Amino acid sequence: MNNKKIITTLVVAIVLLSALATLSGILSDSGSGPRMVESVRGRTVALYSRGLYRDMSADVAIQGIAQDWITLLFGIPALLASLYLARKGSLRGVLALSGVIGYFLVTYLLYLAMAMYNRMFLGYVCLVGFSFFALILCLFSRDFSRLKESVMDVKLFRTAGYFLMLTSSLIAILWLSVVLPSLFSGTVPLQVEHYTTLIVQGFDLGLFLPSAFVSGWLAVRGNRHGYLFTIINVVLLALLMTALVSKILFMAAAGQNVVPAVFIIPIIDLTAIVLSFRLLGSIREDSSST
Repeated sequence: MNNKKIITTLVVAIVLLSALATLSGILSDSGSGPRMVESVRGRTVALYSRGLYRDMSADVAIQGIAQDWITLLFGIPALLASLYLARKGSLRGVLALSGVIGYFLVTYLLYLAMAMYNRMFLGYVCLVGFSFFALILCLFSRDFSRLKESVMDVKLFRTAGYFLMLTSSLIAILWLSVVLPSLFSGTVPLQVEHYTTLIVQGFDLGLFLPSAFVSGWLAVRGNRHGYLFTIINVVLLALLMTALVSKILFMAAAGQNVVPAVFIIPIIDLTAIVLSFRLLGSIREDSSST
């Protein structure tokens, strides 16, 4: 079985499992509603106590459902569309597919670590594994050594590189503003709630933000690897920021304060979406071998 068939099999499995996972999160509603529990740190935490995310804190569960909607309505269609283009031999399709698969990898890695144990546990395990190996296979499915020759708008890639560096830096500063005060004071941030640690902040600061920053930096320097990973990171970011906009709207509907994020995140999201289409459009299809 060649890479194309393996990638197709993995993507189809991701589509089916993520459809099941998102629908389970959206439609499951059994339970009594919010209840208060005391965490191991002696803090009172409100649990969602409904459906698949019953054991998650109420505000995080709402965000999970918000992201489920984006994954279902935008992530899965984007995955299928980019797979279709990639199977036709499109370089743009392979690049888009890599970015969208990256979104599923990041999403379900966080679900696996933070969603609390539930009946979708093995589903999250499989989604992380399938996404990881599908992404690796995508990166080895084409000869990207000539990608730089395929770029028709070098300035656009530099712009995207600066965008990734700026965005990742701003998010890192935001997360450090949560982490550093508690480290200096010897306390535990309120955002930990009843979880083990600052999971999102940890993955972002340790993996995702450095990857985005370095990709942008390499693109600014005209490095071919920077061009490759800048496209992937911008496509991934566009979907993640769309999910974050959905989370902000759900949180606002629940009466939570979403200022200033409600003004900043949509701007980042719109920029990432526009850059995604422009970057992919600036790739010349016929100058990279299959």
